Amino acid sequence: MRGHHAWQDDGAVPVLYVPKETNERDRRVSIVPAEIARLEPLGLEVVVEQGAGEAAGFPDRAYSEAGARVVPRSDEGALATADLVVLVGPPSVERVKRFREGSALVSFLPPALSEEVLQRLCERGITAFSFNLVPRTSRAQAVDALSSQAGLAGYQAVILAADRSPRVLPLMMTAAGTVAPARVLVLGAGVAGLQAIATARRLGASVSAYDVRPEAAEEIRSLGAQAIELPILAPEGNGGYAAEQSDEFLIRQQQLMSGAVEAADVVITTAAIPGRPAPRLVTAAMVESMRPGSVIVDLAAPSGGNCELTSEGSEVKWNGVVVIGVGDLASEVPASASALYARNVTNLLKLLVREGELRPDFDDDIVAATCVTEGGVVRIGWSGASTREGGR
Repeated sequence: MRGHHAWQDDGAVPVLYVPKETNERDRRVSIVPAEIARLEPLGLEVVVEQGAGEAAGFPDRAYSEAGARVVPRSDEGALATADLVVLVGPPSVERVKRFREGSALVSFLPPALSEEVLQRLCERGITAFSFNLVPRTSRAQAVDALSSQAGLAGYQAVILAADRSPRVLPLMMTAAGTVAPARVLVLGAGVAGLQAIATARRLGASVSAYDVRPEAAEEIRSLGAQAIELPILAPEGNGGYAAEQSDEFLIRQQQLMSGAVEAADVVITTAAIPGRPAPRLVTAAMVESMRPGSVIVDLAAPSGGNCELTSEGSEVKWNGVVVIGVGDLASEVPASASALYARNVTNLLKLLVREGELRPDFDDDIVAATCVTEGGVVRIGWSGASTREGGR
């Protein structure tokens, strides 16, 4: 364990600052009022930028009543004097320039983080920790923000598909006739995929799912869905993920999967490979074979998409089929997403802060894995190839 870092030299209580997210599409906030009492034992004063939680349903009044100090958006000094900044998305270069030298940052810092942001973090001596790097261990589950947000994204993907589909999801038996249940296909059975399966099942759909990892079939069946098993074996990956597949494997996979895609009313894709482009699972030809009115929700859009026709952040209509390339669907349910994320933040801070001092124990596997910059340098192990994407 290295020497502790006393943030304040004047004896003042160190400040944890919660800014409003600069990404207008992200409605989440990094700390919710309910977490402020849990942060108190760490010896931190929580300061919140005015309006930071409004989009998530947490007004300034709620923060004040919980014991936080709310400062105007025009207060440039709040960020410049904060000891610890907590965000959801990564900071911009301009925001990092305003960080106090020697302060700390906790947020998502994805593999696509710009080199300029990393450089600025180092220049200002920021000790930065990224939720994209949380190890997949039982002990780390309490700080695993990728999983907490991915579960919500899987749920929201089904809700979005149900809203855009011209067909109802459940079986309906009426005096006017019987409506067959919609057929939902989920590709990828990580956290997001399993939640999508469970949600579609609760809504009454007929669900099938596929994952290249053979061990995922039992999890799929445990949720009441049909596990699609193809007569091809995928190379094994690390940490519970599939490895990047060869072109020959992907072509054979597409051929074998085409019938299931053609029969589906809704396809939800969640497959991602750490630090690599998303595998291409659904081709344009497969989309053309689907019935008009079918819906594809591609959760892998930020890393290139599992569908050939996916366009991140927009809807594409192709031969009567709607292909939705979503970014972070967890932000569509910001109250729940913020509450889970804030608890992940609190749990991580308990490993980093003691009595108002930054005391990261780099012998701790979670602390060592999540640290991106420290002492003006990028820590060994930080690279796009060694990190993980959401969707899990």
